Amino acid sequence: MTKITKSLALLCAVAPLATGHVIGAETNAPAAKPVAAETLFTNTLVAKGTGVSVSRTQLDDEIVRTKAVIAAQGKSVPPEEMPMMEEQVLDKLISQQLILAKASTADKAKGKEDFDKTIVKIKTNAKITDEQYNTRLNQQLRLLNLTKEEWEKQNAEQATIPVVLARELSVSTTDADAKKFYDENTAKFEQPETVKAAHILLMTSDPATHADLSDEKKADKKKQIEGLLKRAKAGEDFGKLAKEFSEDPGSKDNGGEYTFPRGQMVPEFEAAAFGQGTNEISGVVTTQFGYHIIKTYEKIPANKVELAKVSEDIKDYLTQQFLQQKAPDYLAKLRKAAGVEILDEKLKAAAAAREKMMEGLKEADVAAPKAADKAK
Repeated sequence: MTKITKSLALLCAVAPLATGHVIGAETNAPAAKPVAAETLFTNTLVAKGTGVSVSRTQLDDEIVRTKAVIAAQGKSVPPEEMPMMEEQVLDKLISQQLILAKASTADKAKGKEDFDKTIVKIKTNAKITDEQYNTRLNQQLRLLNLTKEEWEKQNAEQATIPVVLARELSVSTTDADAKKFYDENTAKFEQPETVKAAHILLMTSDPATHADLSDEKKADKKKQIEGLLKRAKAGEDFGKLAKEFSEDPGSKDNGGEYTFPRGQMVPEFEAAAFGQGTNEISGVVTTQFGYHIIKTYEKIPANKVELAKVSEDIKDYLTQQFLQQKAPDYLAKLRKAAGVEILDEKLKAAAAAREKMMEGLKEADVAAPKAADKAK
């Protein structure tokens, strides 16, 4: 079972909002609407039940979006896993309809609130403006073939799913639970020595082909970076210079800033950032990417994050862990009560194969401790 398959399987049980990137869109409707008779001739149903209706078009659209998200992460779905992936996407759509049908007005309001908080957190962590956020979002929405309004509506619904599950399954994590986890997992909250620095990069390779530039063009870049170094050393605003001249797309809009521990950057870059004093500007640093000027803003000693700063994150994590354990059985009951049927024969076969595989994994999990006891 590959990582892609496992991640999709988890989505079928619990679908928390992703916080690091634009996530795939989900079904538009919190509960299925009646399908007009004439629609059935042009848009075949692939699954149905009480309060459940998934059409071929809905499924195909979601598969395209799911593959786009996976591709954006530099991954792909092997051909032999496509049938199972398609069935898991269908299972996710069914699960969402079943869960969202139980959403109260309060659940929906909490889901929207959680979604809004997540967006604020994304902007804060990335240190980007609303305009920069919208630019990046719009680029990815084009890949997903969604409008911003559709994406926001669907992800507010997505954020409502764990709220409904937590209420239905009576999940409640306390400050005491968070402290217990914190005390028992101290290593997870230890942070290594970190530096906050900014850089200006002039690349010595073609950004499209990654081929090295000619010696003449490299010489021009070297002359340009030396000119920028003089301007920075003379007191010009480093962030403004980075925004105007840096060729690092990952940081130029943020004034060239990065915050990172040792071992994350290439050695030459790391040595300069950690080796100089606060507010000091390096000379020209050459790496495999090109010519850099680096300004160190702050050095942060190794430390342990305070409980107060991570308490809410721990409680969210513990809630998700509980839901991942309990949601599958709960969803199975909902499906049975709704009389959900998979109407497409290929998807039905894939569902049977996945169910058999999951049963095998459960048996293996049960057998492992017994085998360990006998070995003792």
